[in-house]
Amino acid sequence: MRIVIAGASGFLGTNLVRHLRGHGHHVTTLVRREPGTGELRWDPYGGALDPATLEGAHVVVNLAGSPTAGNPHSATWRRELRESRVRTTQVLAEAIACVERPPAFLAGNGISIYGDHGADPVTEASDSRGDALLTQVTRVWEEAAAPASAAGARVCILRTAPVMDRRSPPLKQLLPLFRAGLGARLGRGDQYFPLVSLRDWLGSVSFLAESRDVSGAFNICCPSTPTNRAFTRALADSVNRPTFLAVPARLVSLAAGAMAPEVLGSVNAKPEGLERAGYDFEDLDVADVLAAGLSARP
Repeated sequence: MRIVIAGASGFLGTNLVRHLRGHGHHVTTLVRREPGTGELRWDPYGGALDPATLEGAHVVVNLAGSPTAGNPHSATWRRELRESRVRTTQVLAEAIACVERPPAFLAGNGISIYGDHGADPVTEASDSRGDALLTQVTRVWEEAAAPASAAGARVCILRTAPVMDRRSPPLKQLLPLFRAGLGARLGRGDQYFPLVSLRDWLGSVSFLAESRDVSGAFNICCPSTPTNRAFTRALADSVNRPTFLAVPARLVSLAAGAMAPEVLGSVNAKPEGLERAGYDFEDLDVADVLAAGLSARP
C-alpha cells in the first residue's frame, strides 16, 4: 500500500514508519522543511494542501501535533496544543475530500475525549463529558476530520490512550521516580487509567490501515484498564521497589493545572471497536503493557 504520514518525526510516527515499511508498504512522510528521499513538503499553517500530493495514496495518517508534555499553566502551550492538531487534521481532510478516489484517513486523537466516567465501562459509543482541556481539544480535533467523511473517504479516528514505552513519556518520566522509591498513587487512586503498549498501538494502527471495510472511532487501549492504584503498584513491582506514597488530589490540581483531569479523572476504556473488527491484542492488562514497555524492543 501507498501510505502518507504527517507527524512522522515524533516517537509514535517514527516507529509507525519503520513498522509499515517493515511490512512492505511504501511510506511517504510530510515534512515542513526541505524534503529528502521519501518525503514531501507541506505547510499546514500556510494554506491548503494541494490534493495532487495525495493522488495515488491508499491511506493518509495524521499524527501531527505539539507535545502534550508542557507547561499546563501556559496559555501559549494550550493554544498550540489545540491548533496544531485541529489545523493539520483539517488541512488533510479537506485535501482528501478533493482527491478523485479519496484515500482512507486515519486521524490521530485521544482517549481523553470521553471525560470522567467513573467506574462505568467506556466504549466508542459512550458520550463525551465535561470541559477538561484535552476533552475539549479532542472534540474539535475529531470534528476537523469531517470533510473527509463527507466526501466518502473511509475515516478511522484513533482515540489513543497513553502509550507505555520506556523511551517516551509518560513512562520515561515516571521510571526515575519509581526506581528511586518515590512512586505514588495520585489522589484516591481508584480512577481508571487507560494505557496501551507500543506494539499494540502499532498493531492497531496498521490493522486499521490495512482493513478496507472498517471506519469510525476506535479506542486504542489494552482490554483491561487498571486503576491508578493498580498501575502504581504494577510499575513499582516491575522495578522492584515499594510504593506507599500518595499525592493528594489538591496538590495534583495545583501542580498539573489544566492537565489535572487527565490523571484524576476516570476512563474505564474498552477497545470494543478493535476487538469487534478482529484485532487480537498482545498485551491484555497493565502487567503485560509494562513488561512490553520496559523491554529492550517493542
